[in-house]
Amino acid sequence: MQHLVNARGLAGRIRVDSAGTSGYHINQGADRRMRTAAAARGYDLTSRSRMVTARDLSEFDMVIAMDRDNFRELHALCDGPNERIHLLSDYLDESWPREVPDPYYGGDAGFEQVLDMLEAACPRLLDELASSTTASPP
Repeated sequence: MQHLVNARGLAGRIRVDSAGTSGYHINQGADRRMRTAAAARGYDLTSRSRMVTARDLSEFDMVIAMDRDNFRELHALCDGPNERIHLLSDYLDESWPREVPDPYYGGDAGFEQVLDMLEAACPRLLDELASSTTASPP
């Protein structure tokens, strides 16, 4: 997503961050296999993992969950329904899985599939975010 934001000249207007709903791998970089697959597509994954916070759910205009379990966990952090939380699959057509599969215990093809899903969804997601009147400089 950051690559796309940069390519569209929106880096000063849209901030991208990543956080997980579990405490696994806190302050670690992306999995080596994902970094390798991403690098082959021209992406440099440099972020460190962190836990999502309740503040994130009010600070960010959009929060994207990769699967329904994460979607439910994000909503549990709120005091009620939060229209800022979406599934990544909301930005994919019906030919894609409804949830992003966790490639961690599989082979390299799983990381490629996740990147394919992100490349298909992120342009649509960014179109919506960029056109939103609430998207403002960080």
